[in-house]
Amino acid sequence: MANIIPNEPLRIAMISMHTSPLATLGGKDAGGMNVYIRDLAIQIARLGSPVDVYTRRSDPDRPRVQHLAPGVRVINLDVGPVADLAKTALYDLCEPFAREIVAAALLDGVRYDVIHAHYWLSGVTAELLRAYWEIPYSLMFHTTADMKNRVLGAADLESTLRSEVEARLVHSADSLIAANPDERSDLIMRHGAEEEKVCTIPPGVDLNLFHPMDYHESRSALGWDIHERVVLFVGRIDPIKGIDTLVDAMPLISEPFVKFVLIGGDLDPDGDPIGPLAEVQNRVLAMGMGQRVRYLGSQPQSMLPKYYSASDLVAVPSRYESFGLVAVEAMATGTPVVASSVGGLTFTITDYHNGFLVPLGDPKALAKAIDKLLEDDDLREKLGFNAAEDAQRFSWSSVATQVMHVYERLAEGYRADLCCADEIYA
Repeated sequence: MANIIPNEPLRIAMISMHTSPLATLGGKDAGGMNVYIRDLAIQIARLGSPVDVYTRRSDPDRPRVQHLAPGVRVINLDVGPVADLAKTALYDLCEPFAREIVAAALLDGVRYDVIHAHYWLSGVTAELLRAYWEIPYSLMFHTTADMKNRVLGAADLESTLRSEVEARLVHSADSLIAANPDERSDLIMRHGAEEEKVCTIPPGVDLNLFHPMDYHESRSALGWDIHERVVLFVGRIDPIKGIDTLVDAMPLISEPFVKFVLIGGDLDPDGDPIGPLAEVQNRVLAMGMGQRVRYLGSQPQSMLPKYYSASDLVAVPSRYESFGLVAVEAMATGTPVVASSVGGLTFTITDYHNGFLVPLGDPKALAKAIDKLLEDDDLREKLGFNAAEDAQRFSWSSVATQVMHVYERLAEGYRADLCCADEIYA
């Protein structure tokens, strides 16, 4: 167990093996988890504990060490090919990745008090590091194979390997962080996790960045027609995000001037969709909706508040979300959300209060809810006001304080009573 010197700040090793917190959002394997790791590391450092985030280099242009913020380093390690790899290939690299982390820490002369792993591959790495460093590790799955496989089609199912590894890690980890109460219950009831080591702590939202902005000014800045109705989608182009449900809903929406803006995925130099986004475009064209959809590709996070604020509503038709960062970001800007009634979305969105929840994979219900908001300006304004108010509870100051409490308890040797009494979802 770690020996803590009184008044000495903890030092945290965060593990994000398969994706860098600095990856371009909306691309492959780059979404809410990347934002979470980046912002949590920054907030923990602001509380006085330095953080090193270890990731595998998949971009040859990234230097070995990137200084993300005061007290936060992202350390890119060369393990395997410098390229994106399938998850099964990455699993075989967990042991050499752990060795490289140990070597990097020795080279830098740093010692850690707690490991915080993100996603199952990082959990495997943390398990190996714990054995070497003799310090505890906390694990946040973000999603589990079991949860995803309940809602994905046969062609998109997660591997048996992932399921088996996660079943082991549930018992191996010294603490587990769940993003919502349902996820906590699933870890305990279905996977047999020890109740006292599972804390419900949702991700946070940068309320300094995401706040209400003037609708007309945002439209003007983006060059959008003030008379158009805009439905915005933001996210990775991945089956779990349910964009097919939104496309199927498009021709069912009665509003004649509605445009659909899609942020995420890749564009070629001419601005045309490529890869999975091109498949979405083909589906849109088959629906006869080609003139109604704009493809913006991946966008920097700094631009998202303007896009949210310029939109009439944000659609989050996901098959599963452990938290639903896009939904809460939109809420923080005062933009109502229409989302699937799944996962963490059910704990942030309330019908007729700050948005609408619709049944999973139901284009008709999605279209009906979108129409309801587009047709009623007063309702949309009311829901947007309430959304901005409700988003305040997800401030990073509250979230980071709760995560730090877990770190401190673990570093002091505790394996029970790890959670704060004033949990955000309590």
